Amino acid sequence: MALTKLATNYTDYNFWNTQKFTKWLSTKPDEILTKEVPSSFSTILKTIKHISDTEEYWYSILAEEPKTNNEQKVEDLSTEQIMDGWLKSSQRLSELIHSFSEKDLMKLVKIESPWFQCELPKYEYLMQVINHGTYHRGQIVTIGRNVGITDATNTDYNFYNVVKQSEQKE
Repeated sequence: MALTKLATNYTDYNFWNTQKFTKWLSTKPDEILTKEVPSSFSTILKTIKHISDTEEYWYSILAEEPKTNNEQKVEDLSTEQIMDGWLKSSQRLSELIHSFSEKDLMKLVKIESPWFQCELPKYEYLMQVINHGTYHRGQIVTIGRNVGITDATNTDYNFYNVVKQSEQKE
């Protein structure tokens, strides 16, 4: 029971975080979102697209479904399409985890890819995808600072839990 509660809260946090980031970044001009800086992904939009694509990859692992190969280049998509794709991938991941029982989360899934091989429980892969997104959202804030955006929103996990708890009391 505790694992299910933690997993659903963590994916809800991820979706909430994505909503906060897309709302925040949608107010910024494309020139800022596509301005190149030295980073693992050179623009904010490229970083967002990477997070979304990675959420889709891990969704396919967690759902035990083949990944659809419909990845498009950032250059072929509008800012709105990239933001919408990120929102959809985060929401889809949250909905999937809400459908899981504790037994589902404990199920071992084997991955054999060109980069690594492992066999871990689904909850470990869930931790990977959420932590991966958190890491890259930090990069987005840093890229933003480098291009003049200094009004990033607070999206810490504890802040989410405090906000959620106060909303439940109302």
